[in-house]
Amino acid sequence: MTVQYPSTSPVQPQATSTPPSGAPKPRLTFLGCGYLGSTYAACFAELGYEVLGVDIDEAKIAKLSAGENPIHEPGLDELLKHNLESGRLKFTTSYAQAAEFGDVHFICVDTPQRADGEAADLSYVESVVTTLAPHLTRRTLIVGKSTVPVGTANWVEELACKHAPDGVDVQIAWSPEFLREGFACEDVLRPNRVVFGVKSDWARQMLYAAHKALFELAATEDREVPVVVTDYATAELVKVAANAFLATKISFINAMAEVCEAAGADVTLLAKSIGYDSRIGNKFLRAGIGFGGGCLPKDIRAFQARAQEIGAGEALRFLHEVDLVNQRRRNRVLALAADLLDRPLGPAGPDLAGVRIAVLGAAFKPNTDDVRNSPGLAVAKALAKANADIVIYDPEATKNARRELPDVEYVTSLTEAVTGADLTCVVTAWDEFRRADPHAIGELASARRIIDGMNCLDHASWIAAGWDYRGMGRPIL
Repeated sequence: MTVQYPSTSPVQPQATSTPPSGAPKPRLTFLGCGYLGSTYAACFAELGYEVLGVDIDEAKIAKLSAGENPIHEPGLDELLKHNLESGRLKFTTSYAQAAEFGDVHFICVDTPQRADGEAADLSYVESVVTTLAPHLTRRTLIVGKSTVPVGTANWVEELACKHAPDGVDVQIAWSPEFLREGFACEDVLRPNRVVFGVKSDWARQMLYAAHKALFELAATEDREVPVVVTDYATAELVKVAANAFLATKISFINAMAEVCEAAGADVTLLAKSIGYDSRIGNKFLRAGIGFGGGCLPKDIRAFQARAQEIGAGEALRFLHEVDLVNQRRRNRVLALAADLLDRPLGPAGPDLAGVRIAVLGAAFKPNTDDVRNSPGLAVAKALAKANADIVIYDPEATKNARRELPDVEYVTSLTEAVTGADLTCVVTAWDEFRRADPHAIGELASARRIIDGMNCLDHASWIAAGWDYRGMGRPIL
């Protein structure tokens, strides 16, 4: 285990004292059992901790307690059922039970974009802290995992001290999450780094104790888990800074796609060429219809808003253009559709009345059922607004997509989606779509026209099968 300490904490932590509950190892609660909290709860129970998941949604808690996972995340179903059966994992709606049970309480609630602006809405964070604190009866550590604006940890500290009973020592730490949907269980159990934002040695010791089994697992696999111990503000900034960098890299290659389209160049070969430079790397250089999900779009906007509040707005002005590029790429599909279908592209977009379009994908990325800020679903909405008849197929996200876009047709298979289609659009890079046989698909479609919105297909094989192919930032062949 590689450990980095700030200059104020040069000494490695000594053996952790007995947890306040008296248990052999800290008992953990995860406040909020959505995507983040349910994944962490199941994974830490798998590591051998006693874990309690807490949420005010009674229906969600009932499902989780019965071993029914409300989200699609590879590997999570098995972990959930295994650890419920072992007795290490339980779920509740009672904050009084959570306070009695837990030594370390992890905040895992959503921090969505505010309805009245771009800043983060911290009402869920405030709610869990002010609901938990009055029930605390012994020394406790509350740890933030949610992605928040810098300065939140100090505010949470004030809230907890204000609402906790007199004489109860409540300490705060911040340890941001770095989960990738589709790989979340692996990211919890085998993280590429862990960040601890703390003020006291006791808080640091408790965090180490709460992660000891994770470090032990790494040792058995001959891996290192870098640990960065730092202050609140730095810990809060790590996640938003990482997301801002990632969003910038994705929008950069999408901006290059725009240039390639104007110049007649091929963005896939451009990306491959610059990716060989070790200073740049080839990850996240695939041009497409942009990024989405529950994190990147709202996080870069909240980051800009918070920077403005603390007087550093000019430093993040570039993120506004990153956001604009991301939104602009979705409209490119409309232009490609108009070109393929020989429809005029007016100021209000094309009129695609009478055209049946198969939209392959709805989730914002493969291996998830999450449609929050999904670029693919945004494309489907735009095509429907242009009067096209839309049929959508996604291996996992249909239920969630139907809530967002109810007035289109949904089917349960790829073949059903493309049958009779005048145009096919790939908007989520599921392996099922990448591996599809262009000859077989061509026999079902009314016309062999395809827009590869993710640049994920072997375009040569589709062209060889007689398809009129359009990619993002790629020349027409």
